[in-house]
Amino acid sequence: MIKFLLIFITGLLIYLQAPVGDDRISPIKSLSSIFFKDIAKKAGLNFQHFSGSPEKQYILESMSGGVAWIDFNRDGFIDLYLVNGGHWNELLEGKRSVSNALFQNNGDGTFTNVTQKAGLSSRYWGMGVAAGDYNNDNWVDLFVCNYDSNTLYRNNGNGTFTDVTTEANLGDKRWAVSAAFGDYDADGWVDLYVTNTVQFDYQKPDPMDCHYRGITVQCGPLGMRGDSDILYRNRGNGTFEDVSEKTGVGNVIPSYGLGVVWSDFDNDGDQDIYVANDQMANFLFENKGNGTFEEIGLLAGAAFSDDGTAQGSMGVDFGDYDRDGLLDIFLTHFSDDYNTLLRNLGKGRFRDVTRAASLTFNSWPMVGWGTGFVDLDNDGWEDIFAANGHVFPQVDDYKVGMSFHQRSQVFHNLRNGKFEEISAGLNKVKTWSSRGVAFADFDNDGDMDVAVNNLDGQPWLLQNEQGNQVGNWILLTLEGVQSNRSAIGARAYVRIGSKTQMREIRGGSSYQSTHDFRVHFGLANAKNIDTLTIRWVDGTVQEFQNIKANQFYHLKEGGTLELTNLP
Repeated sequence: MIKFLLIFITGLLIYLQAPVGDDRISPIKSLSSIFFKDIAKKAGLNFQHFSGSPEKQYILESMSGGVAWIDFNRDGFIDLYLVNGGHWNELLEGKRSVSNALFQNNGDGTFTNVTQKAGLSSRYWGMGVAAGDYNNDNWVDLFVCNYDSNTLYRNNGNGTFTDVTTEANLGDKRWAVSAAFGDYDADGWVDLYVTNTVQFDYQKPDPMDCHYRGITVQCGPLGMRGDSDILYRNRGNGTFEDVSEKTGVGNVIPSYGLGVVWSDFDNDGDQDIYVANDQMANFLFENKGNGTFEEIGLLAGAAFSDDGTAQGSMGVDFGDYDRDGLLDIFLTHFSDDYNTLLRNLGKGRFRDVTRAASLTFNSWPMVGWGTGFVDLDNDGWEDIFAANGHVFPQVDDYKVGMSFHQRSQVFHNLRNGKFEEISAGLNKVKTWSSRGVAFADFDNDGDMDVAVNNLDGQPWLLQNEQGNQVGNWILLTLEGVQSNRSAIGARAYVRIGSKTQMREIRGGSSYQSTHDFRVHFGLANAKNIDTLTIRWVDGTVQEFQNIKANQFYHLKEGGTLELTNLP
């Protein structure tokens, strides 16, 4: 008893003597210029997600589903694709009565379900989705990760899609969770990285006899065999080849892969890969520029938490939250741990600055999934959004300080290296166990909105109510010519006075999801941009001066910057 008291008192003294700004638990602040309203029902998003039984007896039932914002018909209004799971009894019987869904943006705040018309009815238990124009025909395509064969849908340019998985050589049957497109060899064709997780046999699943805080729950991933991820090279003829071993990304132990994102973290002009692994070291594959990668996660300080522990990583994103020209990493994790902010120090090194950024305790009882850096109030600084939800419904039956349904979180960037959690109107949104998250300005009003796919629930369409009232903005569409048509991997820089912001276009990130390809910059009170700089994937640079704010722009590689007249 005396030993216990000494430990308790020592911990209390450390807590009380913590420096000013340390993130002690405090009420969520509600005063902010960021405010969301869920308009999914009003907008006509009549989608119901299914994922097995309410008890979630098996790990497969807890992992779906992804979100993608794509302008599939190129009408200037961003459409929404939602991935669905499945029913357990139908999986056993080889049947399927649920489907992924494509919702066409009508341009008036509503959506129409065009799944059947578009030919996107899915055959498998879905997980995540990556978007990108793999065949460079200027129509965005979809790659869907499944439990069973993955699926590549080619956009035909007439409102329909064709399943071209077999001919593209992408029908791998490992359990894929997330994927992302990126052009690692800068040849103008987007390649594809797919994260595979545990080896799971639905016909002979492990019984529900594992324990969490003394509660009997589903088993996994610990104790299960991990599976190898895959890097596919785009051959440029409609087919892909597995180059995992050839490029070196296969030279790691099979892992519990969940999230993945491409980014040029070291500013050397080529695209690197970061993989969020559940309960295992995360991978950072540095692109060597010669067609190979080197895994440097441990050496870079990006594999473990600050105390050297493997975390339950799910969602991941890169962003320059401190505007120092270096891309930082944010990761979401399992409960009884903190989400992690890794600050890029340059020279291939990261540092865990979660505590200094006041982000530690906010996430401790949460199970985090979809996430990302995004400027929600147009002040020119990237905030953080994180969707949460437990995997064990059984926690609701016990007083363990957490629940199955959990609120999503917004962390407002205070512009001094710190964040504060704010309600942002999410306290008025019914809590759920959420998964995929993707950002887009779906209503074309100049501020970023959020779509969330909810496990066994209906999606949220979180309309940003105030962002465009606070700060100015621009939205920029990039179209590659020598680079891939989606301009995935391209960078945009905005300079106003002595301050610079940076964004990258990505074909997958968050958790199982893909954001709007259009580049969004919040400009605070600036009415003009001094310099807009675009660095294309092949290293070509274009610059434009004195750009007017609050406009939509389009740039075709090598061409002139043009105003876009929306319908």
